Amino acid sequence: MQLTNAARQLKQRNIPFTFHTYVVDPSDVSASHVAASMGKPVDQLYKTICLESEQKRHAFFLISGDRDIDLKAAAKAWGVKKVTPVPMKELEALTGYIRGGVSPIGAKKAFPVFLHDSAKEKATIIISAGKRGAQLELTPDDLLRFTNGRWFTQ
Repeated sequence: MQLTNAARQLKQRNIPFTFHTYVVDPSDVSASHVAASMGKPVDQLYKTICLESEQKRHAFFLISGDRDIDLKAAAKAWGVKKVTPVPMKELEALTGYIRGGVSPIGAKKAFPVFLHDSAKEKATIIISAGKRGAQLELTPDDLLRFTNGRWFTQ
């Protein structure tokens, strides 16, 4: 598989990463299924969730595959009153990515990035490379540095 836009951007900035591929099951793009397909623990895989504030601003929140996003905690971390997930039908037009392939790197627009603090305990995390079937493994600190991201707690 060719490198994705997200992987190329990391390579251009000399940020070390491992590019993983897996066989896609279009009927199951869940984090648990992707992790199992890769032979990795689900809590090492971080899913990217695009949220929208009441002011129609957008941000990416990354949370381990074994957790669900707490919308109140996300809003608090972002400093807004309320957030909602971006509807699936709007996701691709907004980010350039489809569900199961959303990456905080290389989206159409650079949105704020928030990484759940459970990643602090891990040497590396695995995130989407920007398309189904491709993942990037890198350190949490490198991801935050590259995206100017911040930690969040829930």
